[in-house]
Amino acid sequence: MSGPRLLVGLLAAYGRGFMKPLSVLCFLAVILFAPNTGAGEPGWPQSIAIGTASPGGTYYVYGQALADILGGALGIKVTAEATQGSTRNIILLETGQATLGMITMGIGWEAWNGTGEWTRGRRFRAMRAILPMYDSPFVVAVPKRLGLKSLSELAGKRLGAGPRAGTSGTYFPRIFEALGIPVTFIYGSLEEMASQVIGGQLDGAALATGVPVPALLEIEAKEPLEFIPFTPEQLATAMGLMPELSASTLPRATYPSLTEDYQTVGHFNFVVAHKDLPKDLVYRAVKAVYDNHERLVRAHSAAKETVPANVTRDTFLPLHPGAVQYYREIGVDLPAVLVPTD
Repeated sequence: MSGPRLLVGLLAAYGRGFMKPLSVLCFLAVILFAPNTGAGEPGWPQSIAIGTASPGGTYYVYGQALADILGGALGIKVTAEATQGSTRNIILLETGQATLGMITMGIGWEAWNGTGEWTRGRRFRAMRAILPMYDSPFVVAVPKRLGLKSLSELAGKRLGAGPRAGTSGTYFPRIFEALGIPVTFIYGSLEEMASQVIGGQLDGAALATGVPVPALLEIEAKEPLEFIPFTPEQLATAMGLMPELSASTLPRATYPSLTEDYQTVGHFNFVVAHKDLPKDLVYRAVKAVYDNHERLVRAHSAAKETVPANVTRDTFLPLHPGAVQYYREIGVDLPAVLVPTD
């Protein structure tokens, strides 16, 4: 019997003289203050760990909000774990140390096909897509006081790229090498990087993550930034070398110092789940996120792009069957390539 129905029954019994006042009070205490353990289902894990990224970045903020939503909806413990980003999240998922993870589809492509140097030829096939998150534009920003205006002027400079295993740390060294611009990349947490830019130990930041990035907002609170643009030729070089990149635009006013749209390249981000997670759990998790979409957006504005239509921004990674069930129920036309056959 549910709590409300049981409460009505107890009050009726008291009214007919079948229960003493003290007994009613004891039962009410049990109903009102007992922990909610009824949402979890047989066969579900007792807890879920979400691989995010470094504190100070969008993944971590988004992941904390996601954990709060899922914990309440599923009735099990859900935690957002700080990691080094996409590549590490995929490894954690493959080895069973995480249940959900956040990835960019560029890193996902490398993992699925075993093409990235970090994969050492191994194909990571335990992950299944469940939620589109947002686009990650690639951004290069330096303090205005340095007077730098072009990527070529960054030769010899020190740029923070976040954790080495993250999307920024993986892709920016390749891009600058392809452009023939010798830059020294420094790796670490985004929080540390922001402090180092403000303190002058770093000349700027090269980031590929959801916007606005808390670390860049922290720098902007201290001094204005110059967003160094890519030329059309530089963008063509990057996309020609790495076809998983796509054209992206960072809208003006995303940051206080950004007065014009910033043309760049980007990756779409997805939440992925281990393929062995129960179908009904994933279905309810996906539904819970969309039912609480406004709450997610309040946590980070990048979640405005977390909408069902964007699930087709995934072009290769199979969806989890629980996610397939949800998207089909709401009328999303899923390409055959996204529907697993195993």
